[in-house]
Amino acid sequence: MSVRVPQLDLAAILKQPNPHIDLRTTTYENSTRNFLKAVTTWKNRSINTLSERGKSQAAEKKKVIEKTHQVEAETNQCKFREIDLVAELEKEKEERQELELSVAAFKRQLSSLRDKCSSIDPEIEQYRVITENLRREKNKERSILHKNASRVNPDLHFCEEWLGFSMEGIEKDQLFVRFWQLDPSDPQRDASLVLDLSGSNYRVLTSSPLLPSLPILVTSLNETGDIYLFIKQAREKYRELFRGPDT
Repeated sequence: MSVRVPQLDLAAILKQPNPHIDLRTTTYENSTRNFLKAVTTWKNRSINTLSERGKSQAAEKKKVIEKTHQVEAETNQCKFREIDLVAELEKEKEERQELELSVAAFKRQLSSLRDKCSSIDPEIEQYRVITENLRREKNKERSILHKNASRVNPDLHFCEEWLGFSMEGIEKDQLFVRFWQLDPSDPQRDASLVLDLSGSNYRVLTSSPLLPSLPILVTSLNETGDIYLFIKQAREKYRELFRGPDT
């Protein structure tokens, strides 16, 4: 609030014994002090305001920079991912082309195989007819053999009993040979062996009872190839084993 200064009467003042003019400096000083205080307060408030604005702007600038860096990083990642995707697409394109070539090759092979199948179908049918004819012939021959066997069986059984000997196939390329009437005291006492014919050499797989001279007989069989002689010699050795050699 301003203070009005009253008008001065210089003539009256000069007539005084001690002329004195009251300049009211106290009021001025108080007014000046209040003004300076108000200026200082305003200055401090302005500084604080500017400082707060600066801090706010710095924080906002920092956020903008961080956001910019984040966006740049994401952009770079997207670029790298785009590069990878382009590479994957190129790889898939190459693989698809290779697969298409393979499929085309397989189709050509399939077409070729179909053509070959079509060309050999008549031949297959011909072989099928031949097979059926051979099967019928085989069945016919088997029927004849069965009929002949049924007529021969009684004679065969008589011969086996008279000779005390039988021979039959038991497995593929194996003969089961049985001897009896070796021991007069026990005509039904028998001996047997299994002869393997599958290899280049004959082998005796089993023998009952064990015949000590059997390896020698097998060696002779492989040298001569005469099975009938081997059977005759084996029977004689079993006979000697059962009742001793003739004197």
